[in-house]
Amino acid sequence: MGIDLKKHHVKSGHRKAPASEDPYLLLLVKLYRFLARRTDAPFNKVILKRLFQSRINRPPVSVSNIVRQTKGKDGKTVVVVGTITDDARIYEVPKLSVAALRFTKTAKARIEANGGEAITLDQLATRAPTGANTVLLRGKKTAREAVRHFGMGPHKHKKPYVISKGRKFEKARGRRKSRGFKFVYSTSHRELFVDHDAGYKLQVATVSSCSEFCS
Repeated sequence: MGIDLKKHHVKSGHRKAPASEDPYLLLLVKLYRFLARRTDAPFNKVILKRLFQSRINRPPVSVSNIVRQTKGKDGKTVVVVGTITDDARIYEVPKLSVAALRFTKTAKARIEANGGEAITLDQLATRAPTGANTVLLRGKKTAREAVRHFGMGPHKHKKPYVISKGRKFEKARGRRKSRGFKFVYSTSHRELFVDHDAGYKLQVATVSSCSEFCS
């Protein structure tokens, strides 16, 4: 067998085990490694891969999201490799069967109060070792507040880290013409300009103040 000269000594980026040392998580990994190896079900391979992921890549799923995504799927067990959270905006929770890595206290109480069940992933393995009659869900990764700041640029409508204006606040890219581009706000005409090196480009804005645009 030859040596890949281009990729020689290049470390693989994907995880082969979780970074966490949580003993419960490590036991789950051991269980689903066995199931992924001894069964032909792709379900177990997906669960194992998601157990390796970081917390950012295991976003929480709310009870209201589960209710919305499981309409017409009665009798199935919802599986989430992550946290199940409560949602106070939903008043009626139907009877649900949910298996997850973790439940918040109020989410578990609401599911069980309406005749449902909140089980762990090891209990799911004994009940459905091949993932039969289940619905695999996961949360939205870009729902974090931090994502709103990513990719700052002209016409991107990204949230600045500091809304304040002054000598000490955000005077680099996007705030000075010499640093790529500059937002210029005209209070008299209620218009927003993006100042590039090539000249001014007009963008009609519906904002009435700079604080509305920056928020």
